[in-house]
Amino acid sequence: MLSKKLLCFSIMLFVGFSAFCQTPSLSQLFYPNITLKTEIMPDASMMSNGHQFGLNRSSALGIIPLSTEISAGIGFGKKADIQAKHTLLIANLAQINTTTDGKEQPDGGYKTMGLTYVQVKASLREKFWVYGVGGGVTQSNETFFNPQPYFYGGAARLRILGLRTQILYGTAIVYSQKFRIIPIFGFTKALGDDWKISGILPFRASLSYKANEWLHLDFNTVYDGFSAGYQEYSSAEKLVRRQNYQQVKFTLSANAHILNVFNLGIEGGLAGFRQVKTFNTANENLTTSTMPATPYLGLSLRYITSKSKLSSKFMKGTGIDF
Repeated sequence: MLSKKLLCFSIMLFVGFSAFCQTPSLSQLFYPNITLKTEIMPDASMMSNGHQFGLNRSSALGIIPLSTEISAGIGFGKKADIQAKHTLLIANLAQINTTTDGKEQPDGGYKTMGLTYVQVKASLREKFWVYGVGGGVTQSNETFFNPQPYFYGGAARLRILGLRTQILYGTAIVYSQKFRIIPIFGFTKALGDDWKISGILPFRASLSYKANEWLHLDFNTVYDGFSAGYQEYSSAEKLVRRQNYQQVKFTLSANAHILNVFNLGIEGGLAGFRQVKTFNTANENLTTSTMPATPYLGLSLRYITSKSKLSSKFMKGTGIDF
């Protein structure tokens, strides 16, 4: 038997590039839905130059199921097999506002637009696989029509090691000015009836507690950030630059299911290991600044737009009880 979290656990490989504080649920994959989130991090002094740096981010993530297919046939080893395939799109929009010494820089902040194509496959013989590919841009107002896009893709295999333990392994390829190959390892481990530890390394790890059917608590460690293009003005010309921001968040989140169609998430803690780098168009590192830990607050609301029978069709077709 698979838990209800397993399908979402694998899909977070591709959603996880923009981590949300809400606990994943099966409805995110099979029902059209949208999640709105805001994040706040107060100004903190940059150790390298003494300037103050702050960050606020507002984002929207939409999941659009495209199709669910069930088929019976002959698999590997010429044995009868039942296969299921579920395909969806993940769209994300974000507004990122960074401040230096209390002044917004660049003016208007950064805009992010991205789209990810994900396909989940399950069968009695070949077990469980997830594939994804996506891309987008994060630009300031001045560089939005001269974008520096990013791309990513990957594949992962899910292995079941009993009723309480599952692992996932695969590889992601990421391009943002240069290519990176990132090995990925995921896991879920139930610790009794109410506790669970899970993670998608190197991006996220969580310890979860099920208080009751409508309230979940999570202790999270999340690695994230952004890479965005902007213009730097000199006395003679405008220079295209790219700002890379990285952080590790240590937070506690509470996720409540309300009125059957809403999920409310509240997350608070610290953002540490913070670093800002500036690159030119030749991908040369011009400056590197580090900052001390600062408080972090995140609020999110997910709305499930409609119900469907895709999830039950997917589960009954494979014979797997989610």
